[in-house]
Amino acid sequence: MGATCLIQPVDMVKVRLQLGATGGPLGVAKDLIAKEGFGTLYKGLSAGLLRQATYTTARLGIFSQLTVAAKKANDGKNLPLWQKAACGLAAGGLGALVGTPADLTLIRMQADSTLPAQQRRNYKGVGDAMMRIVREDGVAGLFRGGGPTVVRAMALNMGMLASNDQAKEWIEDLGFEKGGTASVLGGSMIAGFFASACSLPFDFVKTRMQKMTPNPDGTMPYKGPIDCALQTLKNEGPLKFYTGFPTYIIRIGPHVVLTLVFLDSLNKWEKSIGL
Repeated sequence: MGATCLIQPVDMVKVRLQLGATGGPLGVAKDLIAKEGFGTLYKGLSAGLLRQATYTTARLGIFSQLTVAAKKANDGKNLPLWQKAACGLAAGGLGALVGTPADLTLIRMQADSTLPAQQRRNYKGVGDAMMRIVREDGVAGLFRGGGPTVVRAMALNMGMLASNDQAKEWIEDLGFEKGGTASVLGGSMIAGFFASACSLPFDFVKTRMQKMTPNPDGTMPYKGPIDCALQTLKNEGPLKFYTGFPTYIIRIGPHVVLTLVFLDSLNKWEKSIGL
């Protein structure tokens, strides 16, 4: 959650770029501040914090339990990369199911001012957003875009958690202290890159699905995530899926590094007090 507070402005810029803003990350940030005020960079922070409290807590806890169980089945030996990837995929998918409602409200709050005035939702906060979504669309409405959210989380966590564990083992094999600063920081930085590269196309589709509003005839722009991906590929080309990659890696990379470093520090502190 501490990482989210630091990265939230970058996440706002990333969402705006994916929704069509032009001018590059710095230009978009400058335009947002000039037109909507500095506070708009933190719009949706309450939803972002709730998302981390649910999704991140779940995925990291599930991954830890899965890897412990896998190591026991592997006679305590280090897991091969494919098993780490499988644990990351499962942890990401299950964690995303828990965090989808908060993720949906975050995207809507960040994208609201890009809509025509008559279509804006003007949520007062994450609680108001969730209550209105349930009232207007039913409980199922909280899980709109859940498919791409889960797939994106699976891709991100496969890239993040598997590469982090593998990179730390490689760094330690080079002679660096096990669990030391070099392995923790180096592993988390490598994990940040792979998490970004693996997940951005799915994040792009997820953002478009969650932001979409009905056409004038009442139909939705996309029938589902696959239709969204196919329309984007046909009309805008494959590189469109990597729109805002520099901003995305600046947003995801530090978040991954901070999360993994905080997690490692927490684990060490728990061991120091006998937990």
